[in-house]
Amino acid sequence: MTFDVEQLDQVLLLGSAVILVAIVAVRFTVTAGLPSLLFYLLLGVLLGESALGIQFEDAAMAHALGFGALVIILTEGGVTTNWQEIRPVMKTGALLATVGVGVGVAVMATLAHYVLGFDWQLAILLGAVTAPTDAAAVFSVLRRVPLPRRLTGALEAESGLNDAPTVLLVTLASEGALLAHGVHGFVGIVVYELGAGVLVGVGVGLGGVWVMRRAALPASGLYPLAVISLSVLAYSGAAAIHASGFAAVYTAALILGNSELPHRMATRSFVEGLGWLAQIGLFVMLGLLVSPGRITGETFVLALVAGFLLTVVARPLSVLASAVWQRASLADLTFISWAGLRGAVPIVLATIPLSEGVAGASQLFDIVFILVVLDTLITGPTLPWVARRLGLSAGEARDLEIESAPLERVAADLLEIRITPVSRMHGVEVGELRLPVGASVTLIVRDGQTKVPNDRTVLRRGDDLLVVTPRKLKDQTERRLRQVSVKGRLAHWLD
Repeated sequence: MTFDVEQLDQVLLLGSAVILVAIVAVRFTVTAGLPSLLFYLLLGVLLGESALGIQFEDAAMAHALGFGALVIILTEGGVTTNWQEIRPVMKTGALLATVGVGVGVAVMATLAHYVLGFDWQLAILLGAVTAPTDAAAVFSVLRRVPLPRRLTGALEAESGLNDAPTVLLVTLASEGALLAHGVHGFVGIVVYELGAGVLVGVGVGLGGVWVMRRAALPASGLYPLAVISLSVLAYSGAAAIHASGFAAVYTAALILGNSELPHRMATRSFVEGLGWLAQIGLFVMLGLLVSPGRITGETFVLALVAGFLLTVVARPLSVLASAVWQRASLADLTFISWAGLRGAVPIVLATIPLSEGVAGASQLFDIVFILVVLDTLITGPTLPWVARRLGLSAGEARDLEIESAPLERVAADLLEIRITPVSRMHGVEVGELRLPVGASVTLIVRDGQTKVPNDRTVLRRGDDLLVVTPRKLKDQTERRLRQVSVKGRLAHWLD
């Protein structure tokens, strides 16, 4: 098969149009509280054989490209995650990604065998591919919901780590080699893969930080490329020693994203854009792989029942099992159980048995596809409501909006603060903010008019503040601003 310039022109035309439509669609999906993956999957289906007629049935290629996209998505998740916020709940995330996955797979496989009538191989595959939460869905939805960081951090950590055991389980089950290893052998392999993957990620991350702090690259645009390359190196290096590449890439990206590197904000913006591109490409490709004409009423009913069993039985039991080693409130456990967002990962994993030619793999893929769509339609929009009903969003209203921009030449950051209507910063004088020494409010924009403040200037709702802070004091400055926003002028004394 040849590929000439004329075909390249057609690919570029279609590809650019799809990306632009997908970018515009983000605005509408965010407003609706839905992960963008639903629109992208639908776009892929419309581009496929059911509408425009683009033929794509190569499951092996979809498997390979899907893993490549997940590497970029996990890199974006690691780089944009604040380690200080998720460190206290990393244990929770790790337990959900290991113990939780194990219990979830066992429960779901048993239900699939006895309730849905699947043979044991397909039952285990269904349990394995639906066990992991999806990093792209979790990052895109939960970061817009006002929740305590103990919850969002745990769910983000889980989604970053739970791919490793499920990829191994799906691969062994697809090859029919699962029973050959036994339970103890499989647990040993998972422990090795996760442990070795994390160690590779730590090594690459710390080594990359050491080199980048000492390498004066001639252009700022090279630093984001270096971070992406290091993350991919972590994945491929771990894969070379048969360790978990997904654990390695997430760990390396977490270290790189939370280190004081040159042009850190520019790097973060670049990685976020690349993450969006990977999501768009991945979901459109998976939509292309679906054949609507192949989906029967029986398949839809099986997907509906499987989704119900996963949501109300398997996921709650897996979360409950993960909580045995730590104390957690019933409200927290309930929300974590409900917020187990599925997305691209289960669909990508379903391409493994499809590419291996496992009997019934086509129907399994269709079931997983429908299950993911239904789960996203129901779970995504209801998360804010569930959080309010459980009393988890109380006190977490968005009383302060903070945007940050780098001032590289002076090693500082410029914070843009919007005082919202619910903020108790209203009526507080600038001097009463008691910002860390070195940080200062440099400008106030009120009703379109700019004003240089002094210590006696009173802040009002709707004000936009520009705050300059040394980079090493950025987190401390943000914490102080949020304290005043929640507790008012007496925050200093109350704390």
